[in-house]
Formats: sequence, structure tokens, C-alpha cells
Amino acid sequence: MLDLKLYHSNDENQWCPGCGNFGILDAIKGAAAELEILPENLVMVSGIGQAAKTPHYIRANVFNGLHGRSLPPAQAIKMVNNDLKIIITGGDGDGYGEGGNHLIHAMRRNVDLVQLVHNNQIYGLTKGQGSPTTAKGQKTSMQFEGVQSEPIHPLALAITVGATFVARGFSGDKEGLKELIKAAVNHKGYALIDIMQPCISFNKVNTFKWYKDRCYRLDESYDPTNKAAALQKAFEFGDEGIPLGIIYKEEGRPSFNELHPTLAGGKVLADRKWSPKDVEPFINQFL
Repeated sequence: MLDLKLYHSNDENQWCPGCGNFGILDAIKGAAAELEILPENLVMVSGIGQAAKTPHYIRANVFNGLHGRSLPPAQAIKMVNNDLKIIITGGDGDGYGEGGNHLIHAMRRNVDLVQLVHNNQIYGLTKGQGSPTTAKGQKTSMQFEGVQSEPIHPLALAITVGATFVARGFSGDKEGLKELIKAAVNHKGYALIDIMQPCISFNKVNTFKWYKDRCYRLDESYDPTNKAAALQKAFEFGDEGIPLGIIYKEEGRPSFNELHPTLAGGKVLADRKWSPKDVEPFINQFL
């Protein structure tokens, strides 16, 4: 195991005291240390939002992009250097709202990366309007009469679209979340972890206590390879209980890099030798 100090960042943390993001940050660092992923081999990618600030608070390679646009650069980085470990981090608005279309296609391509969605069921950075996962009827800073739209079910969406690793964690269960992140990193293909992350400033409904009263860990009798059972479990949320753990897992399906003709066979674009003369044929087409 590597020393956790390797991942220490000197950037000043801007999260609210008591924010659920702190538990997720600790779990990421713990997973990286136990998997012995050196900071230079780890890439943290994010869009915009409070959760998307996470890469600034961990020592690693960082790409901080546009709102909802973390997946395109993350996929490009993986195509250029397949040896890097890619972790995307962002909120439910960033990942399921603005980034929803990218999410769907990364799942069906089975790109080998991990996406952590800090799901606090609210937009935290922009002061508390409803997100794609806010409960119908819940009143927010923008929806005074209550949210009118049905919330999405991210785990069910992921399973039906084609994600090969689908899990749910809780920022109040750092040890369990750390183990989920380790399993996701070791999985070959796209991995989604939907993380229950209380926003103490703008979501007064889905608090730490609210989650603790409803979250439970799946036991060893649960079979995550049973797709039909996983889909049923993916819809379980709220007062009926919120299952934590690996909801669905599919082994053996080739990742995007393994299928792409330019990358098949373990080729890495970063290792290719290039010369200015290689570009001349393309330039000449426009002369």
C-alpha cells in the first residue's frame, strides 16, 4: 500500500464543512493507495460543480472541463494512453443532466474508465434547484411549488444502456465506498458508481440521517450477474430501502480500446513515433 500523503494537494478546499464530498475524496485516495496507483498514473477528470472540484484536492493528473463534458476528454485520454487509470468525478446534474447524452454512449461503448457521480439530488454549486434525481414534489430554491418531473433512475438506465459495472455507494460509508472504487478500477470496461452524497446547505430532505435510515449493504447471497434481478434492484430507492454495493456486473465483454481497429492489440497512441512529414499528405489534400 502506498502512503496516503502521496495524494495530498495544497489547494485550499472550498466545500462547506460537513459536506458529503469529503468522504468521497477520502475513499478515492484510500482506493488509489491500496491499489498502488501512483499519482502520475492516475487521471482525475471533471466538469463543473462542487463535486467537480474533487480533482483539485488530490495529487494526480487533472483535466477540469466544461459542465457535463467530462466524458469526451476522459475517453480521449484513455484512447491515447491505455495504461492510465481514469476516474471521472462530478455531481448528478453534471453527470445525469448536462452530461446525460455522453453518459449513454460511453456506457454502450464500454470505455474502460470509472465514473463517480456525487448524487445529492440537488444542484449544489448553483444554489439548490432541482436536479435530474430530485424527488417529484420536492420544493427547492427554484421549484417553489415542487419539482414536477419524475426523477431518473441512474442505475436502471446504466444497466439497460449497456454498462458492465453498476454500483451504488454512500459517502457516509467510506470503507464500503473505497472497496467499490477499487472493484470499479479493476473492472475492464465502463464502471458507474452512483454515490449518495448529502448536500448540507441546499438539500434539507436527503440528509445524512435520511440516507443512513434507508441505505443497506447487499449481502453475499445477492448475485450481481443476474441482469433481471439487478434491474429490479436498481429501481429500489427511498423508504423501501437503498441498496449499496455492486448492483450489476458483466465480465468478458471487450472494452472500447480492445475493439477499436486503431487501438486493438494493446496499441497505445502515446507510444507512436510521429514526424512532421506524416502530416504532409493530409495538408496536400487542401493545396
